[in-house]
Amino acid sequence: MASSSGTCSGSTLMHNSGSEEDLKAMLELKKRKRMISNRESARRSRMKKQKHLDNLISQVTHLRKENKHIITSVNITTQHYLNIEAENSVLKAQVGELSHRLQSLDEILTFSNASNGVFGAGDSSSFTEPYDSLLNPLNLQYLNQPIMAAAADMFQR
Repeated sequence: MASSSGTCSGSTLMHNSGSEEDLKAMLELKKRKRMISNRESARRSRMKKQKHLDNLISQVTHLRKENKHIITSVNITTQHYLNIEAENSVLKAQVGELSHRLQSLDEILTFSNASNGVFGAGDSSSFTEPYDSLLNPLNLQYLNQPIMAAAADMFQR
């Protein structure tokens, strides 16, 4: 019985060492599979990261173009604003000049009407010529001058 148990224990040892090698081979295979899987996962991660980076670069390019367009639009709008502001200043100066002329004409008419009442209608023959040349608003050539705005008036606020 001793020999049979020795044989049995020898085959168990052999069987144990065979299963140990199988276990090592299986662990090595799992390790290799895990390593391949990790490499594939890292490759996918790098590809995903590169795709995200490419999308960000594309977005930056698009936003820079849009920013340039907006800046150009703002510059054009600012130039239009400055032109209209200058034109408005000229128009305000013209309004002031025309108001002054209108006031002068009103004063002349008031003086003319007052003069006609003071000197009487019967004696108007002696004042016909001065009235026609000086007091007639339609013949006032000295008031018929072009309206000019001074450069200082154009940029006042």
